[in-house]
Amino acid sequence: MMKLLQVHYLCLRINILRVMAFELPKLNYDYPALEPYIDAKTMEIHHSKHHAGYTNNLNNAISDTDFKNQSIEEILKTENLPTAIRNNGGGYYNHCLFWEILSPTPKPGSKAFIDLIEKTFGSCDSMKEEFGKAAATRFGSGWAWLCAQNGDLSICSTANQDNPLMRQGCGGTPILGLDVWEHAYYLNYQNRRPEYIKAFWEIIDWAAVESKYQASL
Repeated sequence: MMKLLQVHYLCLRINILRVMAFELPKLNYDYPALEPYIDAKTMEIHHSKHHAGYTNNLNNAISDTDFKNQSIEEILKTENLPTAIRNNGGGYYNHCLFWEILSPTPKPGSKAFIDLIEKTFGSCDSMKEEFGKAAATRFGSGWAWLCAQNGDLSICSTANQDNPLMRQGCGGTPILGLDVWEHAYYLNYQNRRPEYIKAFWEIIDWAAVESKYQASL
């Protein structure tokens, strides 16, 4: 009887951990769908290897900690995060956002959202130029971001897998992000990061970006 109870408890614990564990998200499109802008092999490796690695490592890092019952946003906003949780939590969250704002059939934002971009940056082209500069000048590996804070927009970049949600991040809620780690583009673009940045604009789903902006209000 005691052994049965122990087995039952163990099964319950495993089920709870399965519920709380972060999962690699399924994409809304196939790996070749973003070609020629992002090639299928890069997408496959990026999603099934790199993002999967961050996901698994995050789950391992938070097991047996209080973080296992928190959302990824709550985790990332915590001060003095252990390095493994900061790096893998950032990698998990950043890539989730990245896949969500890409689409083989991108939709435009509303006139109101476009007006907000133009009011903030002067024009959509100016916004792209500022964002592109943030992405191109990020030394080494990192991300460029369009952020929302109190209804306002701003652009910044972060190193490694850091993001604006983190303490000492560049501030606000990220609504658009571009991965400038070499694994995101090297097979197709090699060291030509500016070409990768230019291609990025062709596959952004601005309706998804706007939805994230609205959720930040």
